[in-house]
Amino acid sequence: MRARFHGYLTLQLFLFSMGGGKNKALKAKQKQEDDERKLKEEEEARLQAEKAEQERLERERREKELERLESKVRELRDGELNKLSHLLEENHTAVTKWKAEAAEEAQWQRYMRCECTPDPAVQQDINTYISLWRDDPEVNITRTLKKCNLALKLTEELEDMLRDATDPHKGLKYQEALILLQELIHSKHHLTTEEILKTASSNIDTETGNMQTVVKDDNITLCLWANLKKNPRFKGLNFEEAGLGFEFPKQLAVSDVAVRILHTRYDHLSMLVRMAHLRMHTPSQRSLAGGEDIPADIDPSEQGQEEVNEDNESQKQRDEEVQSIQESEGRKSTASEMSTRSTALPSEEQGSQIHTQMEALGDEGDLTSSPVQLTTESNVQVVDLIQYTPLGGVFYYDVFHLPPQALHVNGWEMRQLLDKGLQIFPYPMEKSNLDDNKALSCPPVGMSVTLPDYVVFLETPQVARWDAAGKQWRMDGITDVSYEEEEAKISFKMDSFQAFVLMQETYANFPFQSWELRPLGQDSALLTVNGALVNVRVTIQGNQCMLASEQGRGLSQLIGKWMSGPALQRAMINAGINIFVNEYTDKYVSPCGKDPLTEQAAYEQMALFASACAFSWSQWNAKSGAEHLVMQVCEHVGPAPIPKDLWSVYLLGAQRSQKLQMTEMSEAFSQDHYPDSEFHSTFIHMLLDNMSTDGIARTRESNYLFVNTVQSLLCATRPLMYS
Repeated sequence: MRARFHGYLTLQLFLFSMGGGKNKALKAKQKQEDDERKLKEEEEARLQAEKAEQERLERERREKELERLESKVRELRDGELNKLSHLLEENHTAVTKWKAEAAEEAQWQRYMRCECTPDPAVQQDINTYISLWRDDPEVNITRTLKKCNLALKLTEELEDMLRDATDPHKGLKYQEALILLQELIHSKHHLTTEEILKTASSNIDTETGNMQTVVKDDNITLCLWANLKKNPRFKGLNFEEAGLGFEFPKQLAVSDVAVRILHTRYDHLSMLVRMAHLRMHTPSQRSLAGGEDIPADIDPSEQGQEEVNEDNESQKQRDEEVQSIQESEGRKSTASEMSTRSTALPSEEQGSQIHTQMEALGDEGDLTSSPVQLTTESNVQVVDLIQYTPLGGVFYYDVFHLPPQALHVNGWEMRQLLDKGLQIFPYPMEKSNLDDNKALSCPPVGMSVTLPDYVVFLETPQVARWDAAGKQWRMDGITDVSYEEEEAKISFKMDSFQAFVLMQETYANFPFQSWELRPLGQDSALLTVNGALVNVRVTIQGNQCMLASEQGRGLSQLIGKWMSGPALQRAMINAGINIFVNEYTDKYVSPCGKDPLTEQAAYEQMALFASACAFSWSQWNAKSGAEHLVMQVCEHVGPAPIPKDLWSVYLLGAQRSQKLQMTEMSEAFSQDHYPDSEFHSTFIHMLLDNMSTDGIARTRESNYLFVNTVQSLLCATRPLMYS
């Protein structure tokens, strides 16, 4: 036992001695690790301190650099702004002089042609013309349509004069003459329709036993059908050569009726709505071309009466004529302002003389984009002529009492003469017009239309009918709408015979996905706008523009044809390709929300350098805030694609412009300026820092008409706001 205990004790002592050695080793290792961690922490702290010091020094360097650049900007600001203002004023003066000389030349050329057409600017001439044509008994369709086409040219001239008028009294005269001419044109169509229907029995179709005919010219398509056979199984007819067709019920198939479908490529009804709105709903009525305001308590028609010194009887007659059309048819520069913000220029007159393109665009929009809003009351849907644009003209869909046909007896032709003229056949029919055994049900009438080939529908067309009582377009009362996209054909039904139009969302192609303005040579550039549904390219050469688009159908009359900027803008809108904004666009499209003065200044200066520099959309524009604009710029000439690495990103503000260090492919937006670059008060002075001698020479040789055209297009599309 003693020996066993002694062995056990020896073992415990051995184990104890082994454990003590192990603890010492662990403690030594722990101490070594602590020392190493401490050294590492000290090293990291040292590096962090060095980094912080470097960042502090870099920050101080940047602050000093910014102070130097900003100080230099302040020193050069007045000079740069004055140079820009002088350049813009010089261009504006040259454009104004050219326009005045062009107007005088056009007036002289008109005089030298010795045409028999009146001058619409002379009220006495246009009134005499209207009076003589109204009394003209001519009803031959061919000769009458020629006279109608001449009158349509006069209405176009009156529209242009109305758009450009600055005197509200003259504007009212132009508007009055315009309405009278429109009414007279439609009444002549009415008379020729009656004349054709009077001889319907002499032009019977041998297959159907009825009369059907189509008359076409550049402005109208007239389809007439006379029910001579009264076949109760007759349900409708397609005028294949016109792309129009109709359907109607049995009640009409057995009645003495005639159907007329008159398609006019122009739209006088929508213009009538807009002008009526301007007369009735504007508290302080402004000239249709942006002239001085007419006080709200003064009736413009009374002022017009005083101006022409007419008596009450003639004024009453004019009012009746204006009403008859409704019944018969239904039936300063930004640079100067920016300078004023921070430092006053020597002369305020220079700024006031510069008429900005945005103001001009707003003035021009009064007639074409009057705020005719959509209202819905008891299922009545009145069309908002801002949100929707009628395309392809107006389709007048009417049913008339068939005039008495001539009887031929013993070589004599006997005809009953009516002094009431062509009479509308009431439909839906009143109960008193129906036999007691017949149901009072009057089914809707159908209509089919092949979309006109001179307009573009980017989406399924909307159909609106004319409300003669309310003098407005409405979308209710139209049923069974069917659209065949491949055949470009739409069919629908209405409760009665009414005029109708095909409409499209005005801002369907907004917002833009991207844009680019690229110089093609001296005084030549290409503006590309990639819209939401279709891409548009406009080539600019001097003061002329030419459209190109990926959309083929509907633009054959525009693509490849040179015209002025305003003419192209109107033609594109009428064709259904709208990339232009007005004062109501932001109610239907979400803009970037940029400062308008900064935006306007950018367009003015981009136009000055459009012969040498390419400008493009930047994704950072929407992320730079309301006070700044961001775009890509590079010096370039020619149609060749621009390498991506050639673009530089620029930041524009009200106070200064700068080149950014970041690129379009950067991960985040930063306002850090490009190393060794300067700040400038104007965009063009910023660009001059990086341009070649040849590029600078091209900018100095830019023609004022080219600059004005580019600026007008940029202000009309406003890509920096709506991309």
